[in-house]
Amino acid sequence: MTTTPATPHPVLGLFDPPMWDSIRAHDLKLQQCRDCEEFRYPPGPTCSHCLSTSYEWKAPSGQGEIYSWVIFHRGYLPAYPPPYNVISVKLDEGPIMVSNLEGPVPEGSWIGKRVSLCYATMPDGVVLPRFKLA
Repeated sequence: MTTTPATPHPVLGLFDPPMWDSIRAHDLKLQQCRDCEEFRYPPGPTCSHCLSTSYEWKAPSGQGEIYSWVIFHRGYLPAYPPPYNVISVKLDEGPIMVSNLEGPVPEGSWIGKRVSLCYATMPDGVVLPRFKLA
């Protein structure tokens, strides 16, 4: 009998549950400051730009560009057999998210390649935000 490797679940801080609920709904929402309109990720109690504690949950465009990337050739978690990629994406709204690139991968350097948000449902049912080439 084969078992599906468990996807590591996020360690949730006080401000994280609304974001992960939106990811499960395939409708990513991030905190946006009501005073200066900066998006923030990861979620937190204050805006790093103006220090306001006032925010609302809003959907970013889901568009961005690859800021950094790596391909791991060693396995660290059973849910991610090697080789697998990890990318840092600078969203058009400013925050940088760490994720994976789905689908075909670029030739040469990936830095600066435009990507768009998509969602991956892992074999054990966990939904994760991912990116694909735009």
